[in-house]
Amino acid sequence: MPTKKSPDLISATGLIKLVTHATMGAALGLVFGLALILCNPAVASLLNHGGSQAAIVFALTLVTTFAIGATLTGVVFILVEDKQT
Repeated sequence: MPTKKSPDLISATGLIKLVTHATMGAALGLVFGLALILCNPAVASLLNHGGSQAAIVFALTLVTTFAIGATLTGVVFILVEDKQT
């Protein structure tokens, strides 16, 4: 009978992998926000007239959304990879 090992998610390497996925998601959110501002002048105009608070909310919303999505995707990848081995 094979020994039952703990999932890869509950370990130091699993935590590092999740932080890596979250960081990649945050960077992707920033790149998407920059591309959105450069491609759509209406967004740039809204951020320009909204002040620094609007820019902060815009950036934090995109970064948080993409980071959460990438972290959840990372969880799925880690669990599937763990199941295959």
